[in-house]
Amino acid sequence: MKKIIEAAAKQLGLEQNDYIQFLYPEREICVSIPVMMDDGQIQVFQGYRVQHSSKLGPYKGGIRFHHEVDMDEVRSLAAWMTFKCAVVDIPYGGGKGGVTVNPSKLSISELENLTREFTRKLSPVLGERFDIPAPDVNTNAQIMGWLVCEYSKSVGKPCPAVVTGKPVEQGGSLGRKEATGRGLYKIIKELYNRLGLELKNATIVIQGYGNVGYEVAKLLHEYGAKIIAVSDVCGGYYNKDGLNIPTFYMKSEKPNISNSELLEMPCDILIPAALGNQITEKNAKNIKAKYIVEGANGPVTTDADAILQSKNIMVVPDILANAGGVVVSYFEWLQNLENQKWTIDQVNTNLEKIMFSAFERVYKIHKNKNISMRQAAYIAALERLTRK
Repeated sequence: MKKIIEAAAKQLGLEQNDYIQFLYPEREICVSIPVMMDDGQIQVFQGYRVQHSSKLGPYKGGIRFHHEVDMDEVRSLAAWMTFKCAVVDIPYGGGKGGVTVNPSKLSISELENLTREFTRKLSPVLGERFDIPAPDVNTNAQIMGWLVCEYSKSVGKPCPAVVTGKPVEQGGSLGRKEATGRGLYKIIKELYNRLGLELKNATIVIQGYGNVGYEVAKLLHEYGAKIIAVSDVCGGYYNKDGLNIPTFYMKSEKPNISNSELLEMPCDILIPAALGNQITEKNAKNIKAKYIVEGANGPVTTDADAILQSKNIMVVPDILANAGGVVVSYFEWLQNLENQKWTIDQVNTNLEKIMFSAFERVYKIHKNKNISMRQAAYIAALERLTRK
């Protein structure tokens, strides 16, 4: 990311003093989390929170539970959030958190104990106008509900605005769960509109069929695009005639392709919506998609990016493409602070306006400067970060 930021700064004619602060996080927190397990034994987990930048507003970013989470990963993701919030022009800075744990090996009570203890350890550095977590990989509305409950206990009053992605009955926003996928869908539609292409019957491949992957698949299918392959951790599912998304359930199907085969499949649009570093210099030369729209954070490595550019494969970057989640998180935060409840139409209409505006700005920079969409997105973000 450092190289991308420096390249964007050069395009803008910035001096190092103008942007050097964004190369480093403002604060890093590492905590030990002792958890009483169901067998009566205490197990200690490692937790992290990185607060990258507060230049534009409170720190904002998800908390992920994954067995490979470490400080380096959380640090990178926090920086991504700074630029993601800036590119869609919402008043947040970047933050990220995580716990090194395989949540599938925990019972519900153990998962709740872990979440509440992690919240207690982080509570001094959280706050509705300071640092506002959200769901991420392997975390969900229920986990955010435990977090807001535990934080509210620690400060002695209800604080629904301290976290977003909560259950609706605890102050969560309608449309938050679907927001990242819906935002992706909006970006894909705008891309095809600008290119003068027909999205109906376009062939789509999606790696990662979780919350984000399913939502964008559903919306694209409803529009008339053809979802020819999707995948999860078990493998990939391919049908040359298109999967019937409303009736397709992975648990009743057997994988018929590998994840690596799925990524290299000929298609119009490839959506990597799983984890980072999925397209690398090892497989980039085999990618046959015409366009890549990043649903995950950092699915394409820097080396792979250069290879894809040489093949004229356009990549719509994560900080633009998957920003729908943080946009609706912002809406949820506003509703909590103002004690309001928006309708789903209000949420979706405002989401589409912000995603359209961000795409329009990035695409204009991309065309005017004849640079990649990723470079253009970072220029748009850096302009906002350095204008105050």
